[in-house]
Amino acid sequence: MARPEKAAAVADIVESFNGSAGAVLTEYRGLTVKQLQELRRSLGENANYAVVKNTLAKIAANEVGISGFDDLLVGPTAIAFIEGDVVEAAKGLRDFAKANPALVIKGGVLDGNILDAAEIAKLADLESREVLLGKMAGAMLASLSQAVYLLNAPLSQAARLAGALQAKAEQDPSILAGGAGTPAAAEDAPADADAADAEEASASEADSAEAADAAAESTDA
Repeated sequence: MARPEKAAAVADIVESFNGSAGAVLTEYRGLTVKQLQELRRSLGENANYAVVKNTLAKIAANEVGISGFDDLLVGPTAIAFIEGDVVEAAKGLRDFAKANPALVIKGGVLDGNILDAAEIAKLADLESREVLLGKMAGAMLASLSQAVYLLNAPLSQAARLAGALQAKAEQDPSILAGGAGTPAAAEDAPADADAADAEEASASEADSAEAADAAAESTDA
């Protein structure tokens, strides 16, 4: 490969590394061209599957600051540059490898961290981003429903109390007039006391008159 072509190839790999969320290194020895095409279709928008030369991939990895790739860049190598859901891409590679044992997952890189084949397998076992978002949304809705219930519970209790009070007041209106009746009774109390005092005074005067008459009769006698 001529030097300009080599530089261009390295630049393409560097761009792929920089534009992806992660990368999975595979060995494709034994896969046919048709199988490679099927693999690319199965990955869809989640990953760009590209055959690379090990020496150029090492140079590109060093340029983007990825170290620890040298042991993985052995034998025929193709890299799945993950552009979509990382978990979905890992699942796609795992499922294809199960159906086509010639595909060997060697490891990869995610967020600058080197992953071995076992860690890629664990990544594939995780739930997809859509599923996780769905569960998160469900949990948030459940929390909101609980919050709404807690906020509305006192209001509903107050409404039931008000309804019961209204029904009771319809049967006995004095319940609602109880507060006003007290002052009225207090106003009536002095009047009643005055009347009682007047009656008592009249009775006393009558008794005095009777006593005077009795004394006069005694004198005449």
